[in-house]
Amino acid sequence: MPVLLYVLAVAVFTQGTSEFVLAGLVPGISTGLGISIAQAGYLTSGFAIGMVVGAPLMAALGRRLPPRRTLSASLAIFVAAHVAGALTDQFAVLLATRFVAAVANAGFLAVALSTVTMIVPAGRQTRALAAILGGTTLALIAGVPAGAFLGEIWGWRSALWAIAGLSALALVAVAVLTPGGLGRRAPHGQAAPVARGSHGRADPGAYMPRARVDLRAELGTLRSPALLRYLALGVLVNGATFCAFTFLAPIVTDGARIDPALVPVVLALFGLGAFGGVSAAGRLADRRGHLVLGIGIPVLVAGWVLWAALAASPSAVWVLAPVLGALSFVVGGTLIARSMASAHGAPTMGGAFSTVALNLGALVGPVLGGLSIGPLGPVGPLVVSAALAAVAVMLWSVTSGPTRRSAS
Repeated sequence: MPVLLYVLAVAVFTQGTSEFVLAGLVPGISTGLGISIAQAGYLTSGFAIGMVVGAPLMAALGRRLPPRRTLSASLAIFVAAHVAGALTDQFAVLLATRFVAAVANAGFLAVALSTVTMIVPAGRQTRALAAILGGTTLALIAGVPAGAFLGEIWGWRSALWAIAGLSALALVAVAVLTPGGLGRRAPHGQAAPVARGSHGRADPGAYMPRARVDLRAELGTLRSPALLRYLALGVLVNGATFCAFTFLAPIVTDGARIDPALVPVVLALFGLGAFGGVSAAGRLADRRGHLVLGIGIPVLVAGWVLWAALAASPSAVWVLAPVLGALSFVVGGTLIARSMASAHGAPTMGGAFSTVALNLGALVGPVLGGLSIGPLGPVGPLVVSAALAAVAVMLWSVTSGPTRRSAS
């Protein structure tokens, strides 16, 4: 695998940490800015909305530019937003920085996913995508607990400073290692052409323009039944995942009566399972994508139903947290890979489509989960997760016939 993939994964790690870390910082932000817990919670919604808006916007604006420029610019904006957020005493300014950071994050992820298809042969693209998405799962395992620890010791601003610092290092590496000659998707499983110097070596400073693909033509790929199916399934599956994950603390403490001090351990177990799921998706999705989805989505329904039924059992939490983390991300990772493959007519916007689907799920799932807590209590988000996964099963069953060949 190219070294650039791991640099991109580090950048995705810092951005994923930023997206999820506020769950542990909300109380400190509430106290520090003199606002309510509910108001502080809007920061998470602001980030999710920014991700949904930013993915297609940034991809469209940067589609005529070399990936080096768009990736570097996105990271630079991300760093600046965190610095501004760490310095402000105004909630409105902090909310604005979260939205701006999310737009930059979405643009970076969309271009990074598209860049993978330019530098890696088609037969290994899913594994490469898994390496990139592994940064997000590592954020769940290590970044979020570390940010919460920093917030507890030095205040919530210290977590933002740490994210800005690590992102700045990633910015330097991306600017140096991303070849300027990447311009178009690799045809028929071959690496994309790169501009070369007089000695026949790749010239990272040269730019080979992307193939002229009209933006309307790229957006026209959204008429593809296969692509629409994978995107819709992505919204549902990721909605189920982040519905339960967002409310894991009350599920663990109020539902299973586990000591609140152990919540970070449960979060880490879920993250470890997610990391294993993404790794498995990288190995299976290219050749066994249809099988992974055909089996994995129904098993997800069974898993969420089982956890809801055993929500009062501490033993069930310790077993099902890593298992559901793995199942959720092996299916979610496969859906992203199949979405990218189905968006072959959108070399610059394909990553944006997948990013929007992922974050629509991350936006809708927690909203529905929060609404369910009132009538159902801490088990509510698990019930919602099961319901969303069940809808995904029905969608898969209804649409599997006409797109089976493209999914395999």
